[in-house]
Amino acid sequence: MAPRVLISDKLSAAAVQIFKDRGVEVDYQPDLGKDKEALLAAIPNYDGLAIRSASKVTPKIIEAAKRLKVVGRAGIGVDNVDIPAATARGIVVMNTPFGNAITTAEHAISMMMALARQIPEANASTHAGKWEKNRFMGVELYNKTLGVVGCGNIGSIVADRALGLKMKVIAFDPFLSPERAVEIGVEKVELDEIFKRADFITLHTPLTDKTRNIIDAASLAKCKKGVRIINCARGGLVNEDALYDALISKHVAGAALDVFEVEPAEKHKLFNLENVVATPHLGASTGEAQENVALQVAEQMSDYLIKGAVTNALNMPSISAEEAPRLRPFVALAEKLGSFAGQLTDSTITGIVIEYAGDVGEMNTKALTSAALAGILQPQMGTINMVSAPVVAKERGIKVDEVKQTKRGAYETYIRITVKTDKYERAVAGTVFGDGKPRIIQIKGIELECNFGPHMLYVTNNDKPGFVGKVGTLLGNAGINMGTFHLGRLEQGGDAISIIETDGEVPANVMAEVQKVPNVVQVKQLKF
Repeated sequence: MAPRVLISDKLSAAAVQIFKDRGVEVDYQPDLGKDKEALLAAIPNYDGLAIRSASKVTPKIIEAAKRLKVVGRAGIGVDNVDIPAATARGIVVMNTPFGNAITTAEHAISMMMALARQIPEANASTHAGKWEKNRFMGVELYNKTLGVVGCGNIGSIVADRALGLKMKVIAFDPFLSPERAVEIGVEKVELDEIFKRADFITLHTPLTDKTRNIIDAASLAKCKKGVRIINCARGGLVNEDALYDALISKHVAGAALDVFEVEPAEKHKLFNLENVVATPHLGASTGEAQENVALQVAEQMSDYLIKGAVTNALNMPSISAEEAPRLRPFVALAEKLGSFAGQLTDSTITGIVIEYAGDVGEMNTKALTSAALAGILQPQMGTINMVSAPVVAKERGIKVDEVKQTKRGAYETYIRITVKTDKYERAVAGTVFGDGKPRIIQIKGIELECNFGPHMLYVTNNDKPGFVGKVGTLLGNAGINMGTFHLGRLEQGGDAISIIETDGEVPANVMAEVQKVPNVVQVKQLKF
């Protein structure tokens, strides 16, 4: 029996035809995504679900989807899909991360131009029969400095267009190598330098814990008077209250926003300001972009349902059916080791070395390397997947090396990841034991064996008496229960590492208190 796909949002006729041409039965019901109960009733009958942003794939929908094998999102954002719930049910979640890059970049440039010349207000005034030529005094883009925050696929296109306008482009991106910066013609700088020097600041970074409110009151205070802010990336990157205050005070000359913290943004105090240009999340809204992502998702889903091929999956690597059982635990190990290193990295990554020792070196290391890169990049970049991660690393000029060797040391097989930055190197190694669970076995050359937990504290300290008791007492007094407490050191009295698994997230104020404990060098919270 041919697989069946439900399209619950608007997709092009050409995308529908791709499903049919590849032997997939397809039901095109573009308004179904707006009706939760109707979607819930329909979903048990389908093997695939193709969506845009209107359909909400909730745990309830996933629970009802007894046959569902794949969800395909025509676009990059998957905020409307509960990926953990889908993963638990073995449902592959795909997106199309590169189909709307040019369109989004062009929208950012358009917003910058509209802001510089006050086009929306001038247009409204002229349509109202006024001729206020002296009221709308704009600024040139020529020779101005554009600060690009996030210089990946979209950001680099924006930089290219801005250079064509003869602007000076400076860029902040932890994953942008100096060589890649030279290649695309931008000056790589730190974030504070963006605030200090830029006449215009445009955001092209995903929304993560590290990037949320990257533009806030403190950063705006560092900006030169008269700066203009453009956000066509994600709501939440800009603290809207802080931006409002800076616009009212005229410290910020204007803002152009395509995205907001709460969408749809039907009412907002920013909408009352003349120096704000606002659009309703139109970054990817061109016919070309919508067609591209629709065709891509139809091709990807068809290939998976008919051939078992996996492309642009957010929760599954590219693995054949034959090798999956043996490879799966090592994929989990590679991703978690990468995530461990990525969450601890706050400097520009210049190189990554992934060492495969023993039997694991004979496996599909391409999938393992992709999993490791996804783990490394996700803390900074959000929805990076195992397919797109190698592309993103290459775009940023990150050199990735694989090293394979025979069995060595106390473990028959292991993976070691070394992340090289412009400031330091950090290595973490792990293996899979007989129970199939990935474990850490070494950090920065220090032997230390522990499982990965959902919430963990990573503490580096000087090996002195009393450290364990003080940290344990502090966490206990704060009502935080410790699941495990693992210690390792290079030598007596030397550098030491502690990995503490906690039953939940540790509040920031408690983290600050741990940092103050005598002999603590660094404390970081990790999530897996």
